[in-house]
Amino acid sequence: MLAGGGALATAAIAGIVAFAVVNEGGGDPSAKPSDSLPPSSDLPSSSPPQPTFKDEPPPPPPPKDFIADAEHDKAPLSAKTLYPSEKVTINGRPYRRTATSTSDSCTDAAHSGLGPVLKRHGCRALYRATFTRDGLAVTVGIAAFSDTRAAAQVKKEYQPNLVALPGGGVPDFCRTVTCRTTANSLGRYAYFTIAGRTDGKASGPEDEAAQRAALDGSNYGYARVLQRGRAQSSAAAEEPGS
Repeated sequence: MLAGGGALATAAIAGIVAFAVVNEGGGDPSAKPSDSLPPSSDLPSSSPPQPTFKDEPPPPPPPKDFIADAEHDKAPLSAKTLYPSEKVTINGRPYRRTATSTSDSCTDAAHSGLGPVLKRHGCRALYRATFTRDGLAVTVGIAAFSDTRAAAQVKKEYQPNLVALPGGGVPDFCRTVTCRTTANSLGRYAYFTIAGRTDGKASGPEDEAAQRAALDGSNYGYARVLQRGRAQSSAAAEEPGS
């Protein structure tokens, strides 16, 4: 009896499951004639609408691609293009440009520590400019190389110093006294600064104003190199067919 009862129970459960599956959609299946069903035009289309494509030109390469190597960096390059403004404001501090200079050999604008490093990695030219404010002067030097790797190696192997550039009312400075310096690179350019007092006094680690001037000069060098890339990227975007 127990076995038979179990079989009946199993059959009953199976019947319930079958009934539930059939009625899962709710209600009885429609028994209406076909002419009472919605017309085919009201039914969803079996083919989804086709996407449309707009012929958009690809975006220009990022600015840093243009300054990565000499092959792509084709804009005019000179002290005038790198340092175009006589008055600049860097980190909220105003500076006046007093002198610019270009060294094709690079080594004559660098002291004995930096000169061999520049030469070893194929420095093509070294462009300098001096800026002054409140008894301080900072010389920025931007050196051009064939590619990013060479410039990065110069930064890694850096030895002091860039030669400070006098002129335009700024006397010779940072020749025989301690001054604040920086070195960095961006793309195929390495850039350096040397900053100190125009009265000939030393600028040691405690001279925070001279250190700020050196960092301001470094920020300006970075901005000018990056601007080369941005200008060339914008020009490429405006070229017909680009």
